[in-house]
Amino acid sequence: MEGVTVRDISSDDLPQVKAIEDRIFTTPWSLKSFKYEIKNKDAVLKVAEKNSLIIGFICIRSFLDATHIMDIAVIQEHCKQGVGGMLLLEALREIRKAKPETEHITLEVRESNIAAIKLYEKFNFRETGSRKDYYSDPKEDGIIMGLDLDTEIPA
Repeated sequence: MEGVTVRDISSDDLPQVKAIEDRIFTTPWSLKSFKYEIKNKDAVLKVAEKNSLIIGFICIRSFLDATHIMDIAVIQEHCKQGVGGMLLLEALREIRKAKPETEHITLEVRESNIAAIKLYEKFNFRETGSRKDYYSDPKEDGIIMGLDLDTEIPA
């Protein structure tokens, strides 16, 4: 998307990131959670920026033998314009480089979030299971999706 850059998150970005989180999610992360992830050496956090405004972000973290997409969001005005794909691609590239031993990445997504599911499928994520009543407010099942990193990531 023209005019959008993806870069590493900084502490200065947190007010904008937290505002996006609060607007999009019914059970948003706390500011403390974001601060923890920024300091975590096993986390990759990126923001998408346009005209000096944060329009989206992603957080992926490795722990033990798992790597998980923990949080991703794009503001409504920029949904379905490729921003989520840009964030996902940059974060996956960084995980591959920083943690070459990573073989698989997982995530959960609301079963009603068709746009997100389609985005993940474009990146070769596949449904691997479900979690009953995983989400609250409103209560909804979560679909577990996974990506084997030996598959090609679309450009």
